[in-house]
Amino acid sequence: MSAPRVPVRGHCILSHGFESGPDATKVTALAQAAERLGWTHERPDYTDLDARRDVSPLGDVAARIERLLRTATAAAARGPLVLAGSSLGAWVAGHVSQRVPVAALFLMAPPVRLDAAHPLQAAEVPLSVIHGWHDDLIPAADVVGWTCARRGRLLLVDDDHRLGAHVEASAEAFAALLRPL
Repeated sequence: MSAPRVPVRGHCILSHGFESGPDATKVTALAQAAERLGWTHERPDYTDLDARRDVSPLGDVAARIERLLRTATAAAARGPLVLAGSSLGAWVAGHVSQRVPVAALFLMAPPVRLDAAHPLQAAEVPLSVIHGWHDDLIPAADVVGWTCARRGRLLLVDDDHRLGAHVEASAEAFAALLRPL
């Protein structure tokens, strides 16, 4: 006998960080959490764009935005959409959330100031952020201020930028965001 099917509640797009990939540990854990709660998911692959160092040290960020925008636009037409991302994937998810209707955002180690000219922007939707106190790339105080200004849920953990010791905590925080949607 097979397990009863959970009705589909919506769709999640999970964006990996720079020099990572769609099968990375954190986005895989988020995908599993979403699936358990009846959400479908996809994980775009940006590795080809990250390799474009001729464009910038962070690869082709504009093309990352466009790829996620196309994917999110198609998904939003089918029902509730949640965007999630890690690091550069969080930054891209935030920007795309302003152009596509989303039900919520989940950001891991978000670069709230990619550089002075490119602050993290995001739609005013339910927001959950997880960040490491010992992040050497993005100061925790910056993320606290950014999240507080948006009245988002923030989980600060004893970890670094990769959040490698808090993969399960990330998945639990993501599930907590999805449950009431």
